[in-house]
Amino acid sequence: MTKATANLLYSKEHEWVLQLEGNKVRVGITSYAQKALGDIVFVETPEVDDEVTADDTMGTIESVKAVSELFSPVSGTVVSVNEVLEDAPETINENPYDVGWLVEVEVSNTEYLELLLNEDEYQAFISEGEE
Repeated sequence: MTKATANLLYSKEHEWVLQLEGNKVRVGITSYAQKALGDIVFVETPEVDDEVTADDTMGTIESVKAVSELFSPVSGTVVSVNEVLEDAPETINENPYDVGWLVEVEVSNTEYLELLLNEDEYQAFISEGEE
């Protein structure tokens, strides 16, 4: 079973969401996603003050295998970007749920959070295979 964390929410695009104070959330990719990608060599994220829209592309992640799009699981304004990834994108492979996070977003519509999967639902989703 792929490692996940009980206090996170998950998208079917394999992003995780951690609710922070107020309407802020932290977003990253799951362990399942980083394993599927392989060694990550470059990450392109939105910049602070950029608007992101749920289910739309917010950047790319490049591994030795392929370039994949990053999808935003929420809508809102980017308030912080993980600058560690600029020089050390492999941090995502090493620890995707802690220091390997991507962005923090001030969510404009919290209803999107209700559409995300909890840990059990996400584990069932990856066990069954993607739709």
